[in-house]
This record gives sequence, structure tokens and C-alpha cells, in this order.
Amino acid sequence: MATATYLSSFPAAPSSRTRLRRQTTRATASATDRPREVVSPKRRLPLRKVPGDYGLPVLGAIRDRFEYFYGPGGRDGFFTSRVRAHGSTVVRLNMPPGPFVARDPRVVALLDAASFPVLFDTSLVDKTDLFTGTFMPSTDLTGGYRVLSYLDPSEPNHGPLKTLLFYLLSHRRQHVIPKFREVYGDLFGHMENELARVGKADFGHYNDAAAFSFLCQALLGRDPAESALQGDGPKLITKWVLFQLSPLLSLGLPKHVEDSLLHSFRLPPALVKKDYDRLADFFRDAGRSVVDEGERLGIAREEAVHNILFAMCFNSFGGMKILFPSLVKWLGRAGARTHGRLATEVRDAVRAHGGEVTMKALAEMPLVKSAVYEALRIEPPVAMQYGRAKRDMVVESHDYGFEVREGEMLFGYQPMATKDPRVFARAEEYVPDRFLGEDGAQLLRHVVWSNGPETVSPTLQDKQCAGKDFVVLIARLLVAELFLRYDSFDVQVGASALGSSVTITSLKKATF
Repeated sequence: MATATYLSSFPAAPSSRTRLRRQTTRATASATDRPREVVSPKRRLPLRKVPGDYGLPVLGAIRDRFEYFYGPGGRDGFFTSRVRAHGSTVVRLNMPPGPFVARDPRVVALLDAASFPVLFDTSLVDKTDLFTGTFMPSTDLTGGYRVLSYLDPSEPNHGPLKTLLFYLLSHRRQHVIPKFREVYGDLFGHMENELARVGKADFGHYNDAAAFSFLCQALLGRDPAESALQGDGPKLITKWVLFQLSPLLSLGLPKHVEDSLLHSFRLPPALVKKDYDRLADFFRDAGRSVVDEGERLGIAREEAVHNILFAMCFNSFGGMKILFPSLVKWLGRAGARTHGRLATEVRDAVRAHGGEVTMKALAEMPLVKSAVYEALRIEPPVAMQYGRAKRDMVVESHDYGFEVREGEMLFGYQPMATKDPRVFARAEEYVPDRFLGEDGAQLLRHVVWSNGPETVSPTLQDKQCAGKDFVVLIARLLVAELFLRYDSFDVQVGASALGSSVTITSLKKATF
């Protein structure tokens, strides 16, 4: 169980990772998913040349960039049109940003659940400087350091830095549940006041403030509102993230203006240096005990500071900024019947444990857990993974094997892997109870939002998210807190540069 792993036995020094085997076996379906076929893992698939082309140098990449950002169907349409055109879920294409930010935009795209897992196997793919894809943001944005996300496990600093993040996530684990309830209890109070005043409340606005406050108080024991940052943390982080990811974002500007401003050139790091320095000063002080642990692990103090900052602001805060609105969106759309089932489960479990939200109470909320996994499946917070082939290999889809040459860039678009209809029935639908029972548990190996299967834990030898179990825990806490307080709620959904914009239009207070 993810939460038990996080709170009870988080590995200070994880054991060696067993090599992931490429899986071609169809998952057993859950109570809501009936199996359609089973593919033998020993079946020898026919070889096929990877279809698709890159077009003319520079021009082909710019053509693909415009189609990716502004073509019909958006990002999903860009990939599905290629699958349809070539009759293959493994294709060659150019990934943004291309000219003049990325030197080489050419990738072999893996667009199904069978081929995608090769990206997790660090014996087959190199992950050096590939966190954001075919380009790497300037290290001027991270204090001059290549932080952990950009390191391959073969690099000597990878192990100590990942060990430090395990420590960061676990050393104050007893504070996680109470601080979450305190901070997010305040969030719902503010939203109720806003609803009473104007009839709606922007969840994302309140979530940004709550997420940063919770992370700092739970993991570092410091309230950022009582520091020199005051309430500026979320605003500073959002601006800093924009400077790193601008070549991959669409802000809704006229397309030629946006393409020239964001996708063709990098925004100068100097413009955000003062903001970043304010964040670094806070973490240098608030994270002193974690930095001390880093020094014991052989990590220079300043390098530890910038890695802690990146982990908490980019990875953790950024993840909550995307995942929590997404989770509220899908739950809001699920309707009153699902809300009633969740509310009953949450309240019964909490009553059985003295009215407290505890690990044991959470363990008795299987529908809550399934609903969180389903949100992570249908809309993974990190949509893309990359890896450079370490040697010649054959990558297998459901139907074919494809020869990939050493040095070629492999790219995986995760939503197509986690919505693969040959693994998940009703793949485009949010099915809250999809992962219930033994059959549902079998499907979890295809939930790969963390850069690895949900059925395995991160180690020092892989690139799976160090905070995998922490993220699942706090997402379950959000659902529990929501349905302890409310019988049901309604939402309006829009788009934003980083996921979904969610407005709460009603909150029906608990009646049982």
C-alpha cells in the first residue's frame, strides 16, 4: 500500500532495482473492465521499420511545432493523427521546441502501453539532461547546478541526491497528515467564504497558497508566511517555472507572437534571478537540517539547497498545482452518486477510528485510493518521458517489433499509454472504481505517472519519482478531507498553461 510504504517503511537506502522487463501481456480487467485478449510474453513479433519522417531540416521541425501547439485536436490530436496516418503506435516525428531552442528535435515516439515501459529501463536508455525533453533549461535557473532530475543514475551524484530526497520526504512524516488537514481545512473555509460572497471560488488560486504552505510546514517545519517570503512563494515559483518550461507551453497568445516569444528562443534567466534568490534564501534557512543531512552524505551545502528547492518547488509544488485541480475536476464531473459512495466510505472509516484521519482509516478507503489512481491514469501530471538508446535494440508495441539504433531519442506520450484501449476498457472515461479488487490491482502496473509502474517503488538505480508514495498519500488526503466536509460539489472547468482551471460553483455540506 502506497501510504503505508510512505509513512512506515520509506527506504533510507533502497535496494538495487531489478531490471524492468518489457511487458506485452494484456492486463486482467477489473470489475468495470472485461479482458479482450491475452498476448503471450513469449510471442515473437514481426519486425517493422519505424514509420514516419522528420521532413526538411529546420522546416520540418517548425511544421511539427505549429501542428503540435496550434493544429486541430491540440496535443492529443498531433499524436493520434500520426498513429492514424502510419497505422502504427511507434512513429518518427519532431518534438517541440525544435529550432532554435533544441539542437535536435527528432524522436521515435512510443504511443501505447506496450512500448512505453522501455523508457523506465535505465540499462537500455540514458536519462542525462532529458527531464524536460530535447532541451535543457539553463543551470542559471538552478543555482548553477544540474539538479537530480537531470542526472542519469550512472552519475556519481545521483545516488546521494536521491537519498537526500528520501530523507526530506520521510524525516518529518508524522507531521504530514495533521499539517495537511490544518492547511487544507483553511483552504475549504476560504472557499466557502468566497462562494458565499460571489457565488464561485477558484480552486487553483487557493490550492497554490495551500500547497506551498503545507509542503514547507510538513517537510521543513517552517511557515513561509512567517518568513521574508510572506505570501509570495507561489507567485515566485510560477514565474520561475515559466522561465524553464516556456518552450513547451501555450499561453493563449496569437500563435505567431507566442511561437516567436516562447518557442523559438529562451527567456533570459537574469529576468527571474532576484525571484529565485528569494526562494533560495528561504530554503537555505528553513531547510538547514536537511542540508546538514546532505553534507553527511557528501553533498556540498549549496548543491543540497538548490536540489531541495527544485524538489519542493518544481516537483512537489508543481505536481500539486497540476494534480489537485485535475483530481477535483474529475471527481466533480463524476456526479452525486459517486460523491455519495466516497462520502460514505470516508466517514465510516474515520468514525471507526475515533473520528481521526489516520493511516489505518485511509487503508479502509479503497474507493478513495482507486479514484486517485484513476485520476493519475487518465490525466498524468507529467505527460512526457524521454530516454536516449544506449545500444541497438528492438522496442515492441502490441503488434510489432521496431529496430532502434544506439543514440536515437525515444519519447513517450504517457496519456496514450495510460489510455491504451488494448489495456483499459472505456479508456477515455474516468471510472472511479476501476482499480478495486484483485483484477483492478492487476491494472496498476499500467499506471505509470511516476516514471515507473505503480506496482514498484523508486530506488537509487532508477528515475522513478522519489515522492511517488507521498503524492498518492496527499491526493488521498485531499479526497478524504473533501468528503468529510461535503456531500457533493459542482465545478466549472477551463484550460490553463499547466493543466486544468477549476472553479467550484457549489459545496453541499455534509448531512450524515
